[in-house]
Amino acid sequence: MTAESSLRESSLREADLRTLTAAPALPAVLPGATFVDPASADAVRLHLDNVLPALDSLRSQSGRLAAWGVELAQRLLRGQRLLAAGNGGSAAEAQHLTAELVGRFDSERVPFSAISLHAESSAMTAIANDYGYDEVFARQVRAHGRSGDVLILLSTSGKSPNLLRAADVAARLNMTTWALTGAGPNPLADACDEAVMIDALNANAQEGHLIALHAVCRAFDLEVARHTPAPFPGMANGGRP
Repeated sequence: MTAESSLRESSLREADLRTLTAAPALPAVLPGATFVDPASADAVRLHLDNVLPALDSLRSQSGRLAAWGVELAQRLLRGQRLLAAGNGGSAAEAQHLTAELVGRFDSERVPFSAISLHAESSAMTAIANDYGYDEVFARQVRAHGRSGDVLILLSTSGKSPNLLRAADVAARLNMTTWALTGAGPNPLADACDEAVMIDALNANAQEGHLIALHAVCRAFDLEVARHTPAPFPGMANGGRP
């Protein structure tokens, strides 16, 4: 490279850097608002308005959510296990639930056995590589599931083939299967023993899933408290006895 071409390349890099680091001009803030783009603000308001149908749908199924919490507590207190799975955002929601059970929700209590199947990254990738992605949960259900255990499957579409395969395997193992989905009817709700279907847009249904899981945890903790001794002094706030 000649000295002239080297200098030219250096100048281009400096010009690019100035372009990248130059702050774009910001539009004036609208009077009385903290957001500058009316179209974006309208989109956000519409999204928040669409949360309400999800909440209404959940409220109409609150009895089932309470029943799930009670039944799950009774089974886990007897030594059974919860398996949970989902894809994408639903995987995050499923893992949120298992974290609440292995850790705690609000008050201090004993930990319970709960496994998020999608969190087993080595098993997931090995199974997907050897058997195909449709089997990533079903094979783990065969490995970990026992008669009397509970499998909860989350999907806004209710159509994920890997979740449908997992529900089929769980049924053959005499496990109880629950589905938390978007609007119904859908194949996953039909494949499971019971389902809570949230009649809302997919994004809002997924937000509703977290509220539903927390509602289940409320009932779960209440039922556990009915069957376990009071915690040691100081434990209610997370302290050690």
